[in-house]
Amino acid sequence: MSAAWLLSLVLVYFLVLLGIAWWTGRGAGGHAFFSGDRRSLWWVVAFGMIGTSLSGVTFISVPGWVKANHWSYLQVVVGYVIGYWVVAGVLLPLYYRLQLTSIYGYLRHRFGPTSYRTGAAFFLLSRTLGATIRIYLVLNVLQLTVVQGLGEVPFAVTAALILLMIVLYTVQGGVRTIVWTDTLQTLFMLAALLGTVAWIAAQPGMGDWWSRLQGSGMTAVWDLDWRSDGFFLKQVLSGMFITIAMTGLDQEMMQKNLSVATVQGAQKNMRVFSVVLLGVNLLFLVLGGLLYLYAEQAGFGLPERSDDLFPSMALQLFPPWLGLLFIIGLISALFPSADGALTALTASTCIDLIGIRERGWDEARQTRVRKTVHLAIAAVFFGCVMFFHWLQSGTVLKTLLDIAGYTYGPLLGLFAYGILFKGRPAERWVPVVCVLAPLFTFVLKTWSPDLLFGYRMGFETLIVNGALTLLGLRLISGPSR
Repeated sequence: MSAAWLLSLVLVYFLVLLGIAWWTGRGAGGHAFFSGDRRSLWWVVAFGMIGTSLSGVTFISVPGWVKANHWSYLQVVVGYVIGYWVVAGVLLPLYYRLQLTSIYGYLRHRFGPTSYRTGAAFFLLSRTLGATIRIYLVLNVLQLTVVQGLGEVPFAVTAALILLMIVLYTVQGGVRTIVWTDTLQTLFMLAALLGTVAWIAAQPGMGDWWSRLQGSGMTAVWDLDWRSDGFFLKQVLSGMFITIAMTGLDQEMMQKNLSVATVQGAQKNMRVFSVVLLGVNLLFLVLGGLLYLYAEQAGFGLPERSDDLFPSMALQLFPPWLGLLFIIGLISALFPSADGALTALTASTCIDLIGIRERGWDEARQTRVRKTVHLAIAAVFFGCVMFFHWLQSGTVLKTLLDIAGYTYGPLLGLFAYGILFKGRPAERWVPVVCVLAPLFTFVLKTWSPDLLFGYRMGFETLIVNGALTLLGLRLISGPSR
């Protein structure tokens, strides 16, 4: 497959996104950028959120994970579904009642400006690291599969050009644009998933693939060893709290939901989306099993890194049309990870940290500041992507969830305290608690087998971190008012 053809496909795809940005961004002011003027259709948001939630991590890492971890990831996904219903029932009504554009405005309303800015700062850290890990994963595959065929093009050039593309189609329309671009990208991602599953299942010798999957042991889901870091109860609870933190307490995910006109529409979006997401993740696990079965049947040598399994098979073993569909799906996994994060970080920085709506600036000055922040965050993304490229960590899915456990824990503790208790913590100590809780969690996780009779902490790091933050806030709180 010609690298020039693949590059042309990327450029055409970008031009389509640019066209959508022009259509949706006409006459878009600051309010449209941040909230979409609250005119988004709930079903459009629900469908687009599939692509945002899955991203390149699910698209590439989950299929590669199946050989070593079987279908145990489904335990976490079940927790995700429960978490989405909690977000729909508890957090969305709260955000709509307070008419929030930035969800961290709740912390200012409930506690004060220090807690408000602490929460926003942890979101900025969390989303920057999470988004750039996702972006790096897909950029690395694009570099190896598309760009390398054109000659010695440095990875830094590839990263800079892709990020520039994303800036160009998000800088004007913001949320109003990404609601529609994410919908298009989800459609292509699912087409690549379904097309690959259907093609492998139809190959000679793959007729009884389901029985072969079961016989291989790859369909095993439940881990009943309580000391294991994959114990099912830990995984389900972890998935639930990961969703509450990484969706319900995340400005990127919530800004799309809050662009729906009514809370009822936003709740319907969240609940329908959760059920669809369960089915899509199950399909990715089926795909992972099929990839390993077909690789064995075709005598295809497995790559050293499991994250490289799907890309290498798509471009070396699959027919050209399916390889092209994979590239389209891969690009569609990249852009939702980057465009939504870039828009959300711009919104949070402008509203929560700079406070552009409270400074009395006219629309023109607010727009200049917003665009400057947008470009600055894109530059930070570039720096982080280059750092991960230098680091070249192992399985990206595990890395992403490990980082989330430390960075989203303080947010989980802050919001849980605000909702469950009436007292207020001493504001000056809130940042200290939110920094110490992840540090104590890291020490506890590192030494958990020695301290807890062989018990190994896994993805429940987030729960422990949030609980320590909650305990710390209680300790620095005055009497209830």
